[in-house]
Order: sequence, then structure tokens, then C-alpha cells
Amino acid sequence: MLDDTLKAQLQQYLALLRQPIRLIASLDDSETGTEMKELLETIVGLSDKVTLDTTGNNARKPSFEVVREGEAQGVRFAGLPLGHEFTSLVLALLWTGGHPPKVEPEVIDAIKGLDVDSNFEVYMSLSCHNCPDVVQALSLMAIFNPKVKTVVIEGGAFQNEVEERQIMAVPMVFLNGQVFGSGRMGVEEIVAKLDTGAATRDAAKLDSKDPFEVLIVGGGPAGAAAAVYAARKGIRVGVAAERFGGQTNDTMAIENYISVLETDGPKFAAALEAQVRHYGVDIMNLQRADKLIPAGSDGLVHIQMQNGATLKAKTVILSTGARWRNVNVPGEAEYKNKGVAYCPHCDGPLFKGKRTAVIGGGNSGIEAAIDLAGIVEHVTVLEFAEQLKADAVLVNKLHSLPNVTVHTNAQTTEITGDGSKVNGIRYKDRATGTEHHIELAGVFVQIGLVPNTEFLKGTIELSKFGEIVVDAKGHTNVPGVFAAGDCTTVPYKQIVIAAGEGSKAALSAFDHLIRLPAMAQAEAAVEAV
Repeated sequence: MLDDTLKAQLQQYLALLRQPIRLIASLDDSETGTEMKELLETIVGLSDKVTLDTTGNNARKPSFEVVREGEAQGVRFAGLPLGHEFTSLVLALLWTGGHPPKVEPEVIDAIKGLDVDSNFEVYMSLSCHNCPDVVQALSLMAIFNPKVKTVVIEGGAFQNEVEERQIMAVPMVFLNGQVFGSGRMGVEEIVAKLDTGAATRDAAKLDSKDPFEVLIVGGGPAGAAAAVYAARKGIRVGVAAERFGGQTNDTMAIENYISVLETDGPKFAAALEAQVRHYGVDIMNLQRADKLIPAGSDGLVHIQMQNGATLKAKTVILSTGARWRNVNVPGEAEYKNKGVAYCPHCDGPLFKGKRTAVIGGGNSGIEAAIDLAGIVEHVTVLEFAEQLKADAVLVNKLHSLPNVTVHTNAQTTEITGDGSKVNGIRYKDRATGTEHHIELAGVFVQIGLVPNTEFLKGTIELSKFGEIVVDAKGHTNVPGVFAAGDCTTVPYKQIVIAAGEGSKAALSAFDHLIRLPAMAQAEAAVEAV
């Protein structure tokens, strides 16, 4: 199951165990059960600090629990944690065995301070690149707090549960039997949802911070590059980000970032954050800006946050990025995560053998259709324009697939459902005006991005598309405020372009800072006259 290279790497990791652990398996005669036993025996054979107990009788079979020797509770994996989740398994082994996690001490303290019985069940798919963050966060919580129980469930191995609970998007998290949340979540976000006083304490902490010389709002490639370039000038830099890495967290493969032959989005996002932290930048995660107030008599730009806190800085760089654009038709909001999805890599396996549709004929839409065609029964592509807009190589590949139908000049008018899940899509032929309805189980929306700039309306000049208007050096219409990345009018929304624009904005902000004394003297001279 594991090749020799992977075994050698795993053995090196297991050498870091500080105390013995047990793997308690509840197996059955299924193919997955046989493979699970083989995997567990392999792990045991690589470390004398790991033992295997096959007498488990958990109701979910096949499954196994990772526990410290002498303890009865740990992290349970139902189904095989391979693919993207193999790293989650390795970390669960290490953390259970006493190897310290790479998490800030205050986060561990917050986990230990939770005083509520929490039984988490997280459903994941092995191809989901958003799932590991959630799985690892909940695993960490179970390992460090005995009141937290975590079961990680591979949806493909437990299809009955998936159907019964109508899970159509992963990661999907249940807390004490009720839906807790879906989509990517970090450990800080999960802890904050459980600790009702966390938001107030966090706001007070932010309010008490001294003014920054450069404050960056947004932590995607543009924000990260801006932070590195600014911090290297030896000035005080802060980054307030809703989620570090931005849209790259939702990107499966990155193959066009110069000097990096190939990587995946989450790995790229982690590398961005690691480099920014290397320069001592104050990173404030899980923070959403609510309002920008231009500099007044104090000479500081104020950023009011959604939690009520206010951050202050001599200069601000806006790099808030963009998010998936909604198709905005009846049924989309009602059936989100109930058949309406935005990530084919994450949620595609949940529609195995079913009929699906992709809305959008650009590169992202056609790539999604190609990926889905290898999993589902049939894919229908709906494109509003007269022809597909994707690159020719992708279009040719799409047309070579036997289970794909393409409709151009197709205006999506409604996503239909039975009250609990999607059962079809309705579209109008723009050439004839004829309406059509297609029966299907899932709809993947891939129609581009919309900038995250709503909080700037009335303060910063925006284009008709909501993008921040910038000049060649990243200046906005407000002195001391700069912008970079996908939220701006700069064309071609690409990672490498965002990084370059972020670097440029940081240099412009520094140039603004070093001129501030001269500007102040000039203003004083004018007032004296």
C-alpha cells in the first residue's frame, strides 16, 4: 500500500515519537478493512513505540483510533486516511506520541481551556485539498482536550452515512449530531466558535496594538509579498487576514509560478505564511475589515474590523483579493452544499456515478468538467457566451470525452430541488428563447471571481466591477492607501501578477513613509504663511 520511499519517510517521522501509542482497530471483512489492517501493520513495523490492538468493537467498521498508551480516547479514523489525508494521519500519530505541534502556545492554551463536551464528526474525501486543515484542527483538539472527541470519516467508505445525512460538500463537520460547519476551517476559527468570549478578547487585543507603519489588509499572494517587502525595510508591519493564502487555498494545482515547477494551493499558502512569519510580521488571522477611515489629524489611517476593533497605521495596503462569483439564480443559495458546489476537487467524489452540471466555459469551468467526467456519470457544461472561452487544449480534451455535453448560448435561469437537495437545472437557449430542464444531482459554479471590496464603497474609488482603481505604482485615490492583487483594476488575475503588485505596493508605501517628514514640514510652512 505504501511504497518504499513513503515507508522510509514515515519511519523517519515515527522516530520523533516521545511516548508509546496504540492503534485500536475495529475491522471487518471488506476490502477497505483488509487494506486498513495492512496499513496499520506497516506503521507498527516501522516503530517500536507503536502497537496494534485489533480487538476494537466500534460501530463504524472499518475504523481505528490513535491513543496514547494508558489512555482510552484519541482520534478515530473511519475509512482509510490516504491521499491528502495521509499527512493528517502522520500528524495525529506524532502529536499523540508527544511530538509538539507547530501551533502558537496561545492556541494550545485556548484548546485546553474549552470546558464543553464536544463530539465532532468530520466527513472528508481523499481528493479534497481543503479537508486536511479541518481534520488536523479537530485531531489536535481531541489530543489536547479530553472533553473533545473527533472521528474522521472518509465519505467513500461510508456512503450510507453520506446519503442518510445528505452530505454533498466536504469537509462537513457535525458537533454532537448537529451540523457545525462546512468548508475550510482552521483550529483558531473552530475554537472561536466554541468559545463565545473569544471574539471580545480578540477585539480588545487588536485595539491595544500600537500603530503600524504598514498595515496590510488581506493575506493572499499580494498581501504576503507586500508584507515581506515592507518588513525587509526594517519597519513595523502587520497583516490582518480573513484566511492567510486567500484563494490559493482553494487551488488544486499551481504549475505556472515561476521557479516552482509544481505545487498545490494549500502547500503554497503555508509557504507564504511561513516566509512572512520569518520576517517577524504581526499576522492577525480570522480578521475581516469592515470600514476604512482615511487619515485625519493624527496622520493615521484607521481600519475598523468586523469584531469591533480598530487597527491604525501610517500606510495601508489593501490586498483583499476576490471570491467565487455566484450565478445569482433561484435555488443557488437554497441548495448551497446540498448539490450546489464551487470546488470540483473537494466535492466531486460525492457525486460519483451521478449526473452533474458545470456553469461556466472558461478555463476553470472546463477544467472542472474534465475532472468530473472521470468520476460522475455525465457532465453538462452551460456557457452563456456563443462559444467556450477556455484554452483550445482544454476545449479539445473536453470534446474528446464521451460523457460530456456542451450547451453554449445557455443562460442558467434556475437550480431546482426537492426541498432538501438539487434535482436539476433550468436554462434558456439565448438564440431561440427555448427553456430546458435537465435532471441531475449536482451543479458546480465556475464563472469567475468578484472582488472583496464592498466595505470600501464611498471611501476608495472603485471601478464599475467593484475593483479598486490604482495607478502604475499601486496608489489609490486616498493618500497613504495602496492596493494590490485581484481586488484591483490590474488585468489578468494570476498569482505571479498579484505577488508582483504586492511587492510594488510595499515599495510605494515605503516611499510614502520616508517622504512624510518633508510633507509635514511643507504643510507647516504653508500654514505659517
